[in-house]
Order: sequence, then structure tokens, then C-alpha cells
Amino acid sequence: MKQTNQTQVTEFLLLGLSDDPHTQQLLFILFLGIYLVTVLGNLLLISLVQVDSLLHTPMYFFLCNLSLADLCFSTNIIPQALVHLLSRKKVIPLTRCTAQLLLFLIFGGTQCVLLAVMSYDRYVAICNPLHYPSIMTWRVCARLAAGSWTSGILVSVVDTTFTLRLPYRGSNSIAHFFCEAPALLTLASTDTWTSEMAIFLMGVMILLIPVSFILLSYCRIIVTVVRMKSAVGRLKAFSTCGSHIMVVILFYGSAVVTYMTPKSSKEQEKLVSVFYTVVTPMLNPLIYSLRNKDVKRALRNVATRNFPCRLGIFH
Repeated sequence: MKQTNQTQVTEFLLLGLSDDPHTQQLLFILFLGIYLVTVLGNLLLISLVQVDSLLHTPMYFFLCNLSLADLCFSTNIIPQALVHLLSRKKVIPLTRCTAQLLLFLIFGGTQCVLLAVMSYDRYVAICNPLHYPSIMTWRVCARLAAGSWTSGILVSVVDTTFTLRLPYRGSNSIAHFFCEAPALLTLASTDTWTSEMAIFLMGVMILLIPVSFILLSYCRIIVTVVRMKSAVGRLKAFSTCGSHIMVVILFYGSAVVTYMTPKSSKEQEKLVSVFYTVVTPMLNPLIYSLRNKDVKRALRNVATRNFPCRLGIFH
């Protein structure tokens, strides 16, 4: 679709990750497999927490919220990418692009705050265990979860508004596989400094502040754990935090590279985006399941009730 300098763009052409048909077929198979693992893994984790009463704790309540955000985050992007990998016309209407950008930022922003909330939960559990039940009440947990989702919505509305309020009257070809703010801003027909600053400030609020809080929480946790006299206690404390630390590094590392660092090459930006939009949502449930004894015990219990003759495969 050709655009003139006087015509507002009504649709965008997503150039995707590659224009080679063979590479697109391989990417389709890879993305489809990752997406299926993502959906099944996150749904399984949410289901286990719901059916196992021993997992009805604040930590797993927040983990359920994280899995839900992961699931929605991935579903907002990968199905569209799969369709375009098999299509000749990789066009997305402006309205759908707006919706994708809005939802992408909601679920991504929510994950950022949830990871900070989960670090606070671990801080209270390890550094102040006697008061943990009175501090992390269900009312407090519900408010923290609601605050996480509200923060994601707030940042999303601001970023989407400052991105799409700009006129787009030139090229409509986005060098990306989905509608992301940095890629869209390169197509704007006017100066983007104000929008870039607004997005940067939102990045500070939703990325740097939570990650600073996480670092502070884990510094306090490490000090507390080192002072423990029991080696078993130290090992248990570190094991409960290990999965969370891995997820934080994977998600925040790639997100900070995209939104808080100087502009890099388009190919590098796309590669980083693939990692935190496609790969990370798949890894999260795997990390929490494989490294968590409570989750593995719940899985064995479910297997015992439903497949008693095949229980041996879980040992």
C-alpha cells in the first residue's frame, strides 16, 4: 500500500524477521513449538496452584499472576507472527497495531512490577519470617497484585498515546515482527523527542525503579542468609530465591536493552525482542517447575489421582 506525504497511514507492513521462505518456515515451526509449550506450561502452573491447597500461599498467588501475564503477553504477539510467517501480505491495520501495542505494554509492565512484588515477598519471608503471616495477608497480596496490573495499564496508556499521537504519513514498513514503540517511532513524520522522553520516563518507572527495588531486597536477603548459622537454612533460603533471580535476569536484562539503552541495529533489536517476547514466557514456568519442590510435589499428586499406573515416570 503506497502512502503519500499527505495521507495518514491506515495500516502497517510488518517486515518480520526474515524474507527468506525457507527461514520463515523454520521460524514458524520454532515459534509454534515455543508457543504451545508456553501455553501448556503456564496453564499447568496456574492449574496446579488452584487445585493444590498447599500452594495457596502469597508466593504462588503472585506466581499465578505472573503466569497469567506471561500467557497473555505471548498470545498477544505469537499468533499474529505465525500468521505472517505463512502469509505473503504481512499487513496489520492501524487499529489492530494500536491494540497489540497497548496489550503488549500492559502485560509487559505488569510483569515488571510483579517481579518486584515477588522479591518483596521473599524478603519478608526470609528476613522477617515470624511476622510474615501478619504482613503478607491476603488483603495485602490482593492490593499488591492489583497495583501491579494497574501500573502496567498506566504505563501502557501513556506509552501508546505518545507513540500513536504522532503523524505517520511516510513509509508504513515496520522493520519488526510486531508493533513495538521504538520501531514505530522511526516511521513518524515529525520530531519524536517528546515521545521518546515520555517513553524513557515510563521506562524508568516500570523498569529501573522495580529492578532497583529487587536489587535492594536481595542485598538484604543475602545479608540475612549469610548470618544464618544453619547450612541447611542457608541452602533452603537460596533455593527459594534462585528461580526468581533467573527470571528477573532473563526478563529485565532484555527489556532494559530495548527501552533504556541507546539505539542499536534493527537486527539486534529484533533479536532481543524475540528473546523477551517469545522465549522468556516459555522459560518462566519451566524454571519455576523444575527448580521448585512444591510444584513438583503438586504435579506428582495430580498424576497420582489421574494416572496412578504411570506415577513411576515422575520419580
